This record gives sequence, C-alpha cells and structure tokens, in this order.
Amino acid sequence: MAPEVTVNLTDVNYMHPCYEIDHFFNIMKGTLSAVCVLLYIFLGSLSVVTVCGNLLVIISIIYFQQLHTPTNYLILSLAVADLLVDVVVFPVSMTFTVTSCFYYEDIFCKVRDSFAITLSTASILNLFCISIDRYYAVCQPLTYRTKINVNVVVVMILLSWGVSVLVTIGFRIPDLTHEKCEENCFNDALLADICGPMFSFYLPVIVMLCIYLKIFLVAQEQVRSIQNTTCQSKKSGATVSKNERKATKTLATVLGVFLMCWSPFFLCFTFQLFLHVSVPLPLFETLNWLALLNSMLNPFIYAFFYSWFRSAFRMIVSGKIFQGDFSNTKLL
Repeated sequence: MAPEVTVNLTDVNYMHPCYEIDHFFNIMKGTLSAVCVLLYIFLGSLSVVTVCGNLLVIISIIYFQQLHTPTNYLILSLAVADLLVDVVVFPVSMTFTVTSCFYYEDIFCKVRDSFAITLSTASILNLFCISIDRYYAVCQPLTYRTKINVNVVVVMILLSWGVSVLVTIGFRIPDLTHEKCEENCFNDALLADICGPMFSFYLPVIVMLCIYLKIFLVAQEQVRSIQNTTCQSKKSGATVSKNERKATKTLATVLGVFLMCWSPFFLCFTFQLFLHVSVPLPLFETLNWLALLNSMLNPFIYAFFYSWFRSAFRMIVSGKIFQGDFSNTKLL
C-alpha cells in the first residue's frame, strides 16, 4: 500500500504562479485606491474654495447698496455661472475623473457635457457683455449712464443665458440622435461640432479682444489728455476716468484668465476635430479641469484689485452683516 501523502493547500496556492499575479493586482488596486482618495480630497478642496469664493461675490453684490451698479450685475451673473459650474459640473466631473467613467459614453457623460457647454457659453457671453459695458464706460463716458442701465443689463443677462441654452441644444441634438440616423447624422454632428465652439467661444473672444484693444487705445489717449491739462474740472474728470480704467483693467484680467483656462481645451477639441488626432483621455481630462478651475479664480481677482470687495468679504466672513443692517455701509 502506497504511503499517504499530505498536501498543504496553502503552500500550493502560494507557490502557484497565479498567486503572484493576484498579489500584484491587489497591490495595484490598493495603490489606485489611495490615488483616488487623494484625488477626491484635492478636487473636493477646489470645489469648496470655488463655492465659498463665488458665494462671497454673489452675497456682496446683492447685500451692499454701493455695489448695485450695472457692471457689478454682470459680474453677479458671471459669479452665478461659476457657482453652477461648481455645484453641477464639479461633482460629476470629479466622479468621472476618479472612476474613469469618462471612458463610457453613457447618459451621465452627456449630461456633464451639456451642463459644461451651457455654463462655459454663459461665462463667455457674460464676459462679452462686460466688454460692451467697459467700452461705453471708457470710450463714451458721457453717454454711458443712458446707454448702459439696469434694464439694459437685465436684457443682456437674459440673452446670454438664453443663447447658451440654445447653443447647447444645437450642439447636443446630433449626438443624441447619432445611433438612430444614417447618412445625414455624421454631417449634422460635424456641423454642430464646428458651429458650437465657433459661436460659443471663438467669435465672442475675437470680438472681445478687438473691443479691449479699442479701450486700451482710448485709455492711452485719455492719459495723455490728462497729463496735458491743468484745469480743475479736468482733474475731476480724470479721477472718474482713472476709476473706470481700473475697472476695465480688472475685467480685462478676468478675460485673460478665462482665455488661459479655456483656450487649451477648445484648441485641443478643434485639433482633434480637424486633424483627426486622437487625444489621450488623461490629457483631455486635465484640460477639462484646467477650464473648470477658471470658476475658482475670478473671486480672487476681484479681491486683489477691488478694495471694496475685500471690505465686503471681511464683513461677510466675520458675520458682521448678521449683527445689524450694514447694507448702506460705505465700503473702502
């Protein structure tokens, strides 16, 4: 009778090649989990900063009477768009980035893209309206108050948001019907891919750059005019002009930051469309987050340039506005 052989299954599993493979994947899963946690913490922190900053801008403009101006109402609309980016787009994008859900063209990806298109278009159109406001304030100061008033600004804001929704609808419909149509589907989708960025980004940006160039040239002429006069009334006018030029400089900075954040994303999309280049998804997601971070930066620009925004921020953060009626307070 053959001797009984005892086999230790644990040793066998340990020595089996599959064990080493499983062990390697377990280590990789643990590493990826740690990276995901760090990404959630980092992106979540950015989200909190974005919410707080834009809420400070919104509350400041709504609460303090001194900030109730046509220009600030346009800034308020821009801050609302930035806040909605954080509340709606940030969480979905964060989930997609961390879980790689972006790799699947499901309904959630389409929802994210739709909101991103709407809010980015609203931001650029609000900036476009701000550039028109700055043009009249600097280039035609005598007629500024008659041409740019609260009613005109309200119409500008409504048009900005309405056009943004229409652009999104026109941009997304061909994608939603892509699986149901045949020959015309590709042409419709291609037309939407071309017209969408053209009307929601490139054309407004080109016009805004021309407007700010005109403003810069007029401001330079005003500086030379101020330097060549000694009349007291002219000095008084110079003070107003200086304030307007400072506001223009601030809002031009907002436009510059917007372009730095969003241009790489749109250029990448355009190159991919026309050159038929496949952009790596990690790069595309990185550019997407660079664009979304623009929503976080605007409040810091206002705080850096405007002393009255800093004063308003301090009163809100300290809770002073809850201790009494300070709406008519003279901000520095």
